[in-house]
Amino acid sequence: MSYIKNLDTLLAHGNGRLRRIALDIVDHGLAKADPYKAVKELVRLRGDILQVGELRLDLKKQGRIFLLGTGKATYPIARALEEILGDRIADGVIICKYGQEGTLSRSRLFFSSHPIPDEAGFQAAGEALALARNTQPGDIVFAGITGGSSALMPYPVEGVTLEEKKLVNRLLLTCSANIIEINAVRKHLSRIKGGWLAKAIHPRAHLINLTVSDVIGDPLDYITCPTVPDTSSFDDARRTLTKYELWEKVPASVSRYLKAGNEALETPKDLSDHLIDNFIIVAGTAACEGAAARARELDFETMILSTMLEGESRELGGTFAAVAKEILMNRRPLKPPCVIIGGGETTVKITGDAGQGGPNQEFSLGAALWIDGIGDVVIIGQDSDGTDGPTDFAGGIVDNFTAERARKLGIDIYAALNRHDVTPVLLQLEDAILTGATGTNVNDLKLMLVM
Repeated sequence: MSYIKNLDTLLAHGNGRLRRIALDIVDHGLAKADPYKAVKELVRLRGDILQVGELRLDLKKQGRIFLLGTGKATYPIARALEEILGDRIADGVIICKYGQEGTLSRSRLFFSSHPIPDEAGFQAAGEALALARNTQPGDIVFAGITGGSSALMPYPVEGVTLEEKKLVNRLLLTCSANIIEINAVRKHLSRIKGGWLAKAIHPRAHLINLTVSDVIGDPLDYITCPTVPDTSSFDDARRTLTKYELWEKVPASVSRYLKAGNEALETPKDLSDHLIDNFIIVAGTAACEGAAARARELDFETMILSTMLEGESRELGGTFAAVAKEILMNRRPLKPPCVIIGGGETTVKITGDAGQGGPNQEFSLGAALWIDGIGDVVIIGQDSDGTDGPTDFAGGIVDNFTAERARKLGIDIYAALNRHDVTPVLLQLEDAILTGATGTNVNDLKLMLVM
């Protein structure tokens, strides 16, 4: 099964043979990051014995079982747990992004907005907090908090409105800050993130975190931040606003709260009085590793260049193009035919008005400018969850014919990149990758195939 819904369209132009191979490798990368399969492998129920990895629980000695979760990779976790545990689940609150398909029978399924929060997410967050506060000693709480939770489950501190939180989100997402810097701010403006949801669960209930990482290095408090202790501080949040010159742009209420932040208002740093077990069921590098395994199966020399890529997306596209030239001209670092893979979370800095696009689309078009006619090269930028930036597309695919095709159509790729309006260009070229919600959310996948 292919995740890519418009495969025939993507193969109709340019270097079709190479495109088919590259997209097949991407498909296998996404399949490697499937949270549903990961839960089914980790969680077992044999009679009354519940096993989660090495953890064994006798359900005759436990209380109720609850599910709590939000994020772009959360629905498959909840679905797998419902299939395993069935009517042993007393209740659940699962918050997904609009467009997620499927139903749940033992949990209440809510939908909200990403990447900018909305009122539906605020209401759902209140339900999640209420469920947490209803737990009792001996209860088991499975928490499936995955990437996207910050927007999908907004619950701002008193004195900051949801509209003001939306503005802060927009500013953070367009200033080129990385996810660590962004979340340091968001956690300190929330009554649910940064460990506060875990704090609301009864200390003698058993909290089991099953999570999927979309953050470089898999730091727990940035991939499942509501349900583990927080390592960031008000000072970190303040440094982010200073570094990106946001103090004069954020609402006055946000500025006052963060400037006044002190130890009494800090997020929980120690939850040792709570019973918590953590399982990263899919690491952030999973898609890269799955893609590399498939490329080797197809007998390509393969290199994972880095799984820690950050920085401006279009510039990284140029870097990949430079590596392609090195391979074609000097046969290093690999000899063709070969595959170069990268992962991470690149960003786009936007000043002023912007059009439609996302970091993976900018990466792809940025590369297209530099591989113009150099040889047989295909480059893909793919957001693993299926939505790149605030668009319906997962990313883009380009090859050594893309720039020429754009010229014949009267498209100025360079101008589109400067306007941050790249989705219309990829649509006109029929090179925008459409997957819909993939059910996972790990680090972005960058792939280059050189023949």
